[in-house]
Amino acid sequence: MINIGELSQLCDSLGCRITPECSLSEYVTFRFGGPCRALISVNSAHSACELIKYMKKNSIRYGVIGRGSNIIVSDEGFDGVILLLGSDFAGIEINGTTIRCDAGALLASACVHAQHSSLSGMENLFGIPGTVGGALYMNAGAYGSEMSDIVVSAEYIDEDCNICTIKKEDMQLSYRHSIFSDSSCVITSVTMALSEGNADEIKAAMNECMAKRSSKQPLEYPSAGSTFKRPQGSYASLLIEQCGLKGMTCGGAMVSEKHSGFVINKGYATCADVLELCDKVKDIVKEKTGYILELEPVILK
Repeated sequence: MINIGELSQLCDSLGCRITPECSLSEYVTFRFGGPCRALISVNSAHSACELIKYMKKNSIRYGVIGRGSNIIVSDEGFDGVILLLGSDFAGIEINGTTIRCDAGALLASACVHAQHSSLSGMENLFGIPGTVGGALYMNAGAYGSEMSDIVVSAEYIDEDCNICTIKKEDMQLSYRHSIFSDSSCVITSVTMALSEGNADEIKAAMNECMAKRSSKQPLEYPSAGSTFKRPQGSYASLLIEQCGLKGMTCGGAMVSEKHSGFVINKGYATCADVLELCDKVKDIVKEKTGYILELEPVILK
């Protein structure tokens, strides 16, 4: 049982905003999903730590989201509390060639800050629609670059509610995976090392990266980005296209005709539509090619 009154008092004491019975469709890029019992906008690592302590003490289910760009939310929603690491927790600090970002800072904003300071190393990550914390959680990457190329360390809340620091070499970073993917630890800040560069050249590279995204990806539709992980030895989009699945639909969900690696929301998709379509795609690809596709987004239910 969640005592919303008591939880609201805790949020007030921490300076955090709470929204009871909040629809999650507004907080994920797929733009569907049911409500959570309460959504709390976290404003600091200390606040996150105190809130998680409260959830654990009172046996309350909780989840953590940032931009919601790699999440599929159940139509029934989430029977618990969602901690939002977003605009209230989005500080960015630059010291020499080092950039430190709160977990809720947008990755794109960090790229822009780096460019303004003539720091190179994040250009290919520009346009990835997520937070810095979320990007490290899944070791996000694009066009040959990954977070693992630049991250130095991170601050996180461990499973005993201690605020800890971890170095890159201990993060177990691999394709779309980090040590955080296998635990309930919560990333609160990320520190990255960049190199000195030319601001104009960096901006040109960022613009080129964004132009590639716009021309090849269905950015005009809600989605969770790349829907399937890259299978070893091939590419999900190539396999899906070879199987003739571009344009395949289930309800309001469709395999993008622009980029077959994206399942998109045509405007009225439900979680059930998306998962049914993904299952069909996986079954057909396995039958015709032998490859087993794995979902990239996290399912929140």
